[in-house]
Amino acid sequence: MNVLFVTLDQFRADSYGAAGHPLVTTPTLDRLAREGARLTRHYSQAAPCSPGRAALYTGTYQMNNRVVANGTPLDRRLDNLARVARRAGYDPTLFGYTDQGVDPVEAIGPDDPRLDDYDGVLPGFSVGLYLPNSQAGYIQHLRALGYDVASGWEESVLDEPSRPAEHSLSAFLTDRFLGWLDRQEPGWFAHLSYLRPHPPYAAAGEYSRLYDPRDVPPAIAPVAAGAQHPLHRAALTWPLVAATDPGAVARLRAQYYGMVSEVDAQLGRVVEAIEARGEWGETLVVVTSDHGDQLGDHGLKEKLGFFPESYHIIGLWRDPRLVPRVVERFTENVDLLATLAESLGLEAPAQCDGRSLAPLLEGREVEWRGAAHYEWDSRYLLLLGGHAPPAEVLAQRNLAVTLTEDLAYVQFGDGSYRCFDLAADPSWRTECDDVDRVLAAAQTQLVWRQRHLRREGTDLLLSPERLGNWPSDLRPALV
Repeated sequence: MNVLFVTLDQFRADSYGAAGHPLVTTPTLDRLAREGARLTRHYSQAAPCSPGRAALYTGTYQMNNRVVANGTPLDRRLDNLARVARRAGYDPTLFGYTDQGVDPVEAIGPDDPRLDDYDGVLPGFSVGLYLPNSQAGYIQHLRALGYDVASGWEESVLDEPSRPAEHSLSAFLTDRFLGWLDRQEPGWFAHLSYLRPHPPYAAAGEYSRLYDPRDVPPAIAPVAAGAQHPLHRAALTWPLVAATDPGAVARLRAQYYGMVSEVDAQLGRVVEAIEARGEWGETLVVVTSDHGDQLGDHGLKEKLGFFPESYHIIGLWRDPRLVPRVVERFTENVDLLATLAESLGLEAPAQCDGRSLAPLLEGREVEWRGAAHYEWDSRYLLLLGGHAPPAEVLAQRNLAVTLTEDLAYVQFGDGSYRCFDLAADPSWRTECDDVDRVLAAAQTQLVWRQRHLRREGTDLLLSPERLGNWPSDLRPALV
């Protein structure tokens, strides 16, 4: 069995055809949805990129992996997707990036350049194409084609509308993967980590003109200032994330959908190549994202805060051994590592907060979670200033969300909360005023946190009784 594990950066759940989007066209993703399982309520566990990917790659919630920002190192003791693939006999190969900073314990002295950035490769991956934040390889490629491109990842992709789509960053990654694939025997494992539709909001070539801003669906307007949580009110003043001009939001959305269609086309090239090798019937395909994008909803863009647009993401699991279906239960990125391990014939790592989706993918009736959970930590906004405030201040800069069928409960680290009545208003603009329902929602979140405390070793006891089954010549050494 081949494994193709795809991440489409910042891809929110509603932005492709199979999910019912009225405008954007995504024939490749729609095909994968028809041939596999479409996870309609699939959620990332954190934002931005490093925290979201840490949860995805390790199967752990942020409260356990503690990767809270782009720059937080990943604890080397945590198992991960690449290591699981290696234990299953694969050579997992990366095309793109993983955004996981090195554990300082592994650094070769204080001058180790890996300590300068979070932009590291997840331990366990071989590298087919590494695209760090600088996009150095892509920039060199463009220069070789005759383009005058400045250094820096944002500049390299900001000008994509002026270049043909075959010279886009997504095309560059796809080309390198296809070259690698030509040299592989069956039984390969590849992680295609596409940057798009991550900003800058500038689609490649003809895709930048594919959608008219006048045709895009309108954004959800923010509630009145008096009803806004202080975090929401503050974010609406931050230039990097505020998006309150309707015309600008429409243009932003049109470019985002163009990026979606372009990366879908590149993924279509991958599918065609696998089919041409005669391996489509033996290839497991997983498509997800590290987080979503506000796209102007609630007056915000990018990924932050507590609104679901930043966390409700695409989720596709196409296993040719299974019957296609639509899964409408709450699923999470932390489930994917456990599911992959089982698919490859291994036990899930003990650290996993998620659980295997196999029962849902197979259509079996099983007791399942009744809520989705995610977290956001904003201490990095203070740490970037160079003078870190006291630890007790940093510890308050976080929130956790528990999202059920009819309620969304948000607990903030400073003790405040919000509880939205989704039965009355699914747009998260109406707060619940029923004290009993709010209390029940808070208790649900508290129980979730208690049940997912780190547990490596917690179900073992060191005792004489346990040693009774060991050979007598080993017991003194163990004691």
